Amino acid sequence: MSTTIDPRANVSPRAQIGDRVSIGPFTTVEDDVTIGDGTQIAGNALIANGARIGKACRIFHGAVISNPPQDLKYAGERTTCELGDRTVVREFATLHRGTGEGGRTVIGNDNFLMASTHVAHDCILGDRIIMANAVSLAGHVEIEDVVTIGGFTPVHQFVRIGRHSMIGGLLRITRDIPPYCLVGRDPVVFEGLNHIGLRRRGFTREVLEGLDRAYQLLYRSGMNISQALVKIREDAPLMAFAEVRVLVDFVAASKRGIIAAPRLRG
Repeated sequence: MSTTIDPRANVSPRAQIGDRVSIGPFTTVEDDVTIGDGTQIAGNALIANGARIGKACRIFHGAVISNPPQDLKYAGERTTCELGDRTVVREFATLHRGTGEGGRTVIGNDNFLMASTHVAHDCILGDRIIMANAVSLAGHVEIEDVVTIGGFTPVHQFVRIGRHSMIGGLLRITRDIPPYCLVGRDPVVFEGLNHIGLRRRGFTREVLEGLDRAYQLLYRSGMNISQALVKIREDAPLMAFAEVRVLVDFVAASKRGIIAAPRLRG
C-alpha cells in the first residue's frame, strides 16, 4: 500500500513522509516534519514544524501537533515535539513542542491521548499512558510508563507521576504522584496501592505485599518522609524488591513533594 494524501491537504514537499502514510483533507503538514511508516492522519489536523511522528500512529480530526509553546520566554528557537510508535491522538488534542534552543516534548510508544487533551512544552511521557478527555499537562511534567489519568484533570508544571499509578478524574495534581498507587479525593491524597492494575500486569503477591509495607511506612507510621525512607532502606528484605527501590528513588528525588495521606475519619 502506497502513501495516500488527499488532494485537499496542504503538505510541504520538504516534509519527510514514510511508506503507507495516509493524510486526510484540509490537514496541513509543515516543512520540518517527519512522519513514520503506516501513520494515519485524519482531516483538519495541523502537523507543525518540529513534529517527529513515529510509525503506525493514529491522529484524529482537528488534532494539533508541535505548535509553538505557550511560553512567554519562547523566541522562535528550533524545538521539537516527538511521538513514539503506535500512539493514538484523538480529536482536538494539542501537543506543543519544547521551548528554548533544542527543547523537546517527548511522548513515547503505545499511548492513548483522548479528545481535547493538552501536552505542554517540554513534557516527557513514557509508554502505555492513557490520558482521558481534557486532561491538561502544564510545562515540564514527567509521566512514567503505564499511567492512567481520569478526565478533566490538570497537572501542575514540573510535577512527576510515577509508573503504574492511576489518577481519578476532575482532580488537581500539584504534587508528585509516587509509583504504583491510586490517587483520589480533592485535594488529592494517596488512596492505596493500585492492586487491581498491578495484578492484571503480572505483579506477584510478594511484590504487592512489599509495596504495601513500604507505603505503610511512608504514610501510616507517623514518621516524616525522610525518616520513613531511612527505615525502608534499612529493611534489607524490603529493599530486595526492585519495585520498592523504584519507589524509594522516586520519593527521594521529589522536588515538589509527594501527595499526602488521607486523614483518618473519626
